[in-house]
Amino acid sequence: MTQTLQVTAAGKGDFLPPDPDGFREYVRQNKDRRPVNKVVSEKEAVSRFVSDGDYLAYDQNIAVRGPTSLYREIIRQHKKDLWVAAKFTWTDVSLLIAGGCVSKVDVGWMESGALLNKAVKDGSVKLIEWTNGALAYRLLAGSLGVPYLPMRYMGGTDTFEQSGARLTEDPYTGMPLCVVPALNPDVALIHVHQADVHGNARVFGAGVAPAEMAMASKKVIISTEEIIDNEEIRKQPQRTTIPYYLVDAVVEAPFGSYPGSTPGLYGADIEHWLTFAAAQAQGKTDEYLDHWVHSLASHQELLDERLGEQKLAQLREGETVTEGYYD
Repeated sequence: MTQTLQVTAAGKGDFLPPDPDGFREYVRQNKDRRPVNKVVSEKEAVSRFVSDGDYLAYDQNIAVRGPTSLYREIIRQHKKDLWVAAKFTWTDVSLLIAGGCVSKVDVGWMESGALLNKAVKDGSVKLIEWTNGALAYRLLAGSLGVPYLPMRYMGGTDTFEQSGARLTEDPYTGMPLCVVPALNPDVALIHVHQADVHGNARVFGAGVAPAEMAMASKKVIISTEEIIDNEEIRKQPQRTTIPYYLVDAVVEAPFGSYPGSTPGLYGADIEHWLTFAAAQAQGKTDEYLDHWVHSLASHQELLDERLGEQKLAQLREGETVTEGYYD
């Protein structure tokens, strides 16, 4: 007897239609499995692999191990109309909105600041509600090559109504079951502790879904605190979180999460966040971006010209000493 999956309710949120076979074909045609040198500058990585209108995903957020140096480069290059997966984010989206880069946001959890509230109110940015778990499940589905995955929650909630999820009848038990569509981002940004020149990457400590995100995405840009020799990777292959053949570009970016932290290496600069929050509240985000993004040619120049070795040393010690720093 043929049994079809019955959809009993549907959320009204936008989503990209799953295309697992199309994604598989893209990978087959565009991913090079040769262990070649993929090290480029953040300028080249963003220029080559991030296009206007892309669906952009990133692991972690601006607070902890976020790819913040790559956010700044996206703003510096004036990328437009990005659809962002903010599965667990803080001021990341607000920063990208300040740069004029974002038109849609899939929300798991995020901060609600003056800039975001204004953008939603005036219609320049559209929010589609999910949950942290739902977006992680969508990436897992994308990495597995299936069009959707079932979940045991979210059905019957206001979040479900605003999402693109579906409520179905479980073909095995007949019970209600929520399903979410697979997600295959155009590009993923992932900041890591270590990587070799080929793209074998190591993440130490907590992560949301770095491996699944890399597997699910068409293009993957890795920013790394340090580049290590491939021999070190080969000595302890079990420490590799993301294998090289998923990666398109490797960007060396010490303090690449600044003003956030990278666990085990340096702490966050809380005063910097407060500066950005004040800029939002006072309508001075253009001035903030001029100082921290547009007047600088690169992440390295930010470290040299805006921070300096004394400040970097304090961050390595987990301190937040800012006297005279923002004058």
